[in-house]
Amino acid sequence: MRERLEKLLAQGRDSALLRFGLGDACLKDNDAEQAVLHLTQATRQQASYSAARKLLGKALHQLGRLDEAQAAWTTGVTVAQQQGDLQAVKEMTVFLKRLQKQQQAAE
Repeated sequence: MRERLEKLLAQGRDSALLRFGLGDACLKDNDAEQAVLHLTQATRQQASYSAARKLLGKALHQLGRLDEAQAAWTTGVTVAQQQGDLQAVKEMTVFLKRLQKQQQAAE
């Protein structure tokens, strides 16, 4: 799957949806670094892409980049609210609460 998507990207078929798919495939391959690159690009191409922001936060969290994960999810909640995507709002709110607990436990 990932290889097919990378071929499409190499052919110049870049889009937010393609980058989201690549980011998701990278996460499934445990390649959070590449996932961050693709998901960041997806959010640049389509600022209102709440699902991409949710996965971006997840990838950043896996890398231990907690402040950036928090920022991605916080923006994602705002974007999802504007889009009326209540499920994404709920999920990212849960991720943010877990992250806060994790950060408090580390202090």
